Amino acid sequence: MHTNPCLESFQKKVGGRGADGTPLPSPHRSPSPFPSLSHPRSPSPCPRSLPSPSLFPHGRRDFYKILGVSRGASIKDIKKAYRKLALQLHPDRNPDDPRAQEKFQDLGAAYEVLSDEEKRKQYDAYGEEGLKDGHQSSHGDIFSHFFGDFGFMFGGSPRQQDRNIPRGSDIIVDLEVTLEEVYSGNFVEVVRNKPVARQAPGKRKCNCRQEMRTTQLGPGRFQMTQEVVCDECPNVKLVNEERTLEVEIEPGVRDGMEYPFIGEGEPHVDGEPGDLRFRIKVLKHPVFERRGDDLYTNVTISLVEALTGFEMDIAHLDGHKVHIVRDKTTKPGAKLWKKGEGLPNFDNNNIKGSLIITFDVEFPKEQLTPEQREGLKQLLKQGSVQKVYNGLQGY
Repeated sequence: MHTNPCLESFQKKVGGRGADGTPLPSPHRSPSPFPSLSHPRSPSPCPRSLPSPSLFPHGRRDFYKILGVSRGASIKDIKKAYRKLALQLHPDRNPDDPRAQEKFQDLGAAYEVLSDEEKRKQYDAYGEEGLKDGHQSSHGDIFSHFFGDFGFMFGGSPRQQDRNIPRGSDIIVDLEVTLEEVYSGNFVEVVRNKPVARQAPGKRKCNCRQEMRTTQLGPGRFQMTQEVVCDECPNVKLVNEERTLEVEIEPGVRDGMEYPFIGEGEPHVDGEPGDLRFRIKVLKHPVFERRGDDLYTNVTISLVEALTGFEMDIAHLDGHKVHIVRDKTTKPGAKLWKKGEGLPNFDNNNIKGSLIITFDVEFPKEQLTPEQREGLKQLLKQGSVQKVYNGLQGY
């Protein structure tokens, strides 16, 4: 009779008795922090249970699902997804979740692979096992590229600091962005040479302070003097290190807004570094003018178009076309509102302002002949309108 080796093995090991009939001891193993991953073992011909739907068939993590992006996602989509999820999944924000650290590490691994073109190709072709050099960089380092190093406070509240701890100066840098970036959003990489304190040989005086000392000069006579008292600390030196920071230009960002990077400012050898703040400066655009969430532009048309109507397209900031049709007379200075064609609202990107178009009419440069003037009068049949008024009062 044919015996199924998998069933036989199951009966021998799980049934409680070995091949000689003696009871087998219950196997004990330390719990795995990844319950959905099997422990390393030699290949077995026996069928195994299917992995979790969130994992690859080889038991590896689905980095696209972890980031919540499609397999065709752009690098901009990947960065945006990581930045959003990093705030939500940070362990400091989820102290009651025992798997918070694991989720945060998975998020960092997913971003590290999918943001690198070569690693992403290997991953798409062979899964996580196909990555040649692995992905062992610190997720904290990735997180600091987006938010900074020290004491990040969730919810947007400023960093709390002990008044007794000295602190380096803050640095404010103007970051120029285009109106196209304000409309669509973008990630800007900023390379910064940051002074970092590193341990050096020897000792140094630190935490120096003024203290009052009382000296007895004789019976009932005392003298109080002020002197400088210092502690002894390990010596340090400042070394320049190059860091790449990722600044997200969010759709609808306003001129003058600041993006803080905690702990990326001037260092202080006896305390904490200051913060680095990028202040948004929106550059002037040759076609559109921004007023809040609305965009303004001017369109020049010919006198013939003003009288007979016209049809045209305006190229928007992201390249899509705004279609305009005028089938009636267009006066100089006439305005046309295109709702929903302005900038996205910073607080709610689903809401957009309007595009306000002002029309200018260009008159012919050639002078009309007497015959043409008379013919025009006959065609238009318009009498003289000569009105003097105060135009600054809204008439």
